[in-house]
Amino acid sequence: MSRLTRRQVLRRLGAAGAAAALGTVARPRGAAAQGPAELPRFLIVVAAAGGASIIDGPLAIRHGESPNWRSINAFPDAEVVSIPDSPFRAVDLQRGNAGAIPFPFRATQSGFVRKHKDDMLVVTHTGTSVNHSIAQKRSLTGNNAWNGRTVQEAVALQFGQGLALPNVNMAGQGYLEPGTDNSLPPWAFAEPVANPDLWSLSLHGSRGVRGAPDADLVAMARKVRDEKLDAESAFAEAFRLSPALKRWRAQREQTAPMLEGLDLVTRLNILPDQPPQLPLSDFGLTSGPDAEKVRAAFPRFLQDPMEAQAALAFLLLKNRVSVTVTLGPSFNVLLDGQRIVNPPLAYDFSHQAHRPAQAIMWDRLLGLTDRLIDLLKAEPLDEGAGVSFWDRSLLYVATEFGRSRRRQEGQDDFGSGHHLNNGSLLLSPMLKGNTVLGGVDPATGLTYGFDPQTGAPDPGRTMSEPHVFAGVLQALGIETPAGLPDMRAMRRR
Repeated sequence: MSRLTRRQVLRRLGAAGAAAALGTVARPRGAAAQGPAELPRFLIVVAAAGGASIIDGPLAIRHGESPNWRSINAFPDAEVVSIPDSPFRAVDLQRGNAGAIPFPFRATQSGFVRKHKDDMLVVTHTGTSVNHSIAQKRSLTGNNAWNGRTVQEAVALQFGQGLALPNVNMAGQGYLEPGTDNSLPPWAFAEPVANPDLWSLSLHGSRGVRGAPDADLVAMARKVRDEKLDAESAFAEAFRLSPALKRWRAQREQTAPMLEGLDLVTRLNILPDQPPQLPLSDFGLTSGPDAEKVRAAFPRFLQDPMEAQAALAFLLLKNRVSVTVTLGPSFNVLLDGQRIVNPPLAYDFSHQAHRPAQAIMWDRLLGLTDRLIDLLKAEPLDEGAGVSFWDRSLLYVATEFGRSRRRQEGQDDFGSGHHLNNGSLLLSPMLKGNTVLGGVDPATGLTYGFDPQTGAPDPGRTMSEPHVFAGVLQALGIETPAGLPDMRAMRRR
């Protein structure tokens, strides 16, 4: 039987006797030490949509290392950078076009790896589906490892009770699908956000509306609506036992006032007041207190949806609105002048042009991640303890699958298909950084597994979705069910 978590003890004993009991609760099976009990932990999921290939990033293979370099996805030696005192590689390359797209690009991974290697962990694994939506969801549920709940839902349940929106998801397709564990409270499921640059303006019922009645009159109207008009309607009578109606009422009567009371329409607003294009002041609105800092980090947030996602992700965490945020690229092409920023289909453009798609997308995700980490490092979570938001955060680059390894006669221009074998990149001060768990066979380009306890490479072992799922949650200090492996090789302590 699994031991109780601190949160479970609080729930069972109630507030009166819980404080005395906390000191005697043993650490959960397979979980890392909690540290300061009052501080939450945060999960950031970055969706590597389309199939991020780990051997086009931290586990890249040089021509000189592989006897089969002409027929597998290996790089010219000069394009693979070795990182001093690190097992990681980095791919730095530039080309005059991205397959059939006549735009040049330059992709540089080495700066990111040098800067963040001590927080970087690569975990090899082999998935169970090459269908985009199915594999995306399995990367978050560990292939239904824990009653079908997603890793974000597990984090929201552990650390997000009482917050306005514990779990916010800005990605799409299978990354946005909820888990299937209906025992979870509704607030643990994700709040989808389609337009992160404008979304904050929807977080108040009357602010920003010209000519809106004053707050007292709005409150009076809502009271009449809730207690008289709606309560006595034929609809309410017909569906009074409906769980969906109960959830909707809870959101309207509890969550909505919380959002308005926190003034999130201001605190999460990254838009500048720039009449006549953005006349915030004409509508009684202002930019948030962190807006200028966030705009400096993500200056193209109005043109690049993923920059807007990263900006909102920081504000949601910093303002303690959420404990888990998910972001990811679209499948639409995005240009910045004469530079291609996001190829069509994101990583899945590898079908047409493997090397450009992987290089551009890795450069894109690492660049956004770098700026988000810098903001979190600069933001104190507990000044007295010298703890930043980044000290308590884990970033998981979730990809649905890898890419096929074959190419023709050393060609630089080739396409790739979906492949189950791959690996994932994670970053956190709570992970065993500067570490590769598993490895890659330079003769085939395929990754192999490791001992989940010691981390020793094991070419005969295959790691799968539940290993990554369990490792992420355990690094965040969350107790996992007895059926999941103890992934202590992933944890720093």
